[in-house]
Amino acid sequence: MHHHKNIVLIGMPGAGKSTVGVILAKSLGMQFIDTDILIQEQTGRMLQEILDEDGPDAFKRIEKETILSLQPRHAVIATGGSVVCSGDAMAHLKSAGVVVYLEISYEEMEARLKNITTRGIVLLPDQSLRGMYDERIPLYERYADLTIACSGEDLESVVGNVIEVL
Repeated sequence: MHHHKNIVLIGMPGAGKSTVGVILAKSLGMQFIDTDILIQEQTGRMLQEILDEDGPDAFKRIEKETILSLQPRHAVIATGGSVVCSGDAMAHLKSAGVVVYLEISYEEMEARLKNITTRGIVLLPDQSLRGMYDERIPLYERYADLTIACSGEDLESVVGNVIEVL
């Protein structure tokens, strides 16, 4: 186990950050924080509403502020897929713990995101899912301390793999 206090999960929408995060927190006796849920609690709105009404830039600003306000202790933190677009947010998270990138292939992401319009996924105007995927891959790779391949793996084995590398 790293001597870091927190485990930060990053990755594409649909990679399983929230689901893996809950099981991981239970397995390790840690607190669980989902930054998407925090945003919804703090704004009183669904992610998709913020995106539809205020646009992606406003959403990213709210996401960054939410993350910068976190002072997590002994927590597993599931982040939104777009968190890597903010250098400030990522610097804060990296200083707080070990960053684990849950990696999935484009095909896997597409298959998992059956209903994309309600998931609160930050796509820039005219940006395709593929465009978002290609844009974010280098960012996830840059910030990751550890990378776990998740395509074709079930949740339990992903959780086991994370615990193993930690």
